[in-house]
Amino acid sequence: MSPVTDNPPAGLFRRLAAFTYDALLVIALFVVPTSLVMTFRGGAPIPPGSLLFQCLLIATAAVFFVGFWMRGGQTLGMRAWRLRLEGRDGEPITARTGLIRFLGGAVSIGALGLGVLWVVLDPQQQTWADRLAGTRVVVLPKKK
Repeated sequence: MSPVTDNPPAGLFRRLAAFTYDALLVIALFVVPTSLVMTFRGGAPIPPGSLLFQCLLIATAAVFFVGFWMRGGQTLGMRAWRLRLEGRDGEPITARTGLIRFLGGAVSIGALGLGVLWVVLDPQQQTWADRLAGTRVVVLPKKK
């Protein structure tokens, strides 16, 4: 268990850079459920707007993000940009907290990105998702 760190909060640029990296990984990961669904459909294309398929892709992204956040507090993009997600108390997050943050992130992006841009105005540099889930993203020191 780690106490609250003195690591500074992450700003908008680092968060967006890490998210861009992770988004590319998630898009590549979507090949797996898409291939499985197409196999079960006998190679037939997936109908556009299939709600069940869209839910499968959202669940895939949720497992990616929440899984990485629970194990070390870092996705691959966050690791590349030396960021870590932690609870307000500095502790690792739970699955429940991760899911709340994931859904809050979806709302933040869905609101024309306002929930993400909020980090610029917030005194603690938190997004709507951070506020909702009780988390914070910090910048880790450079390795010597």
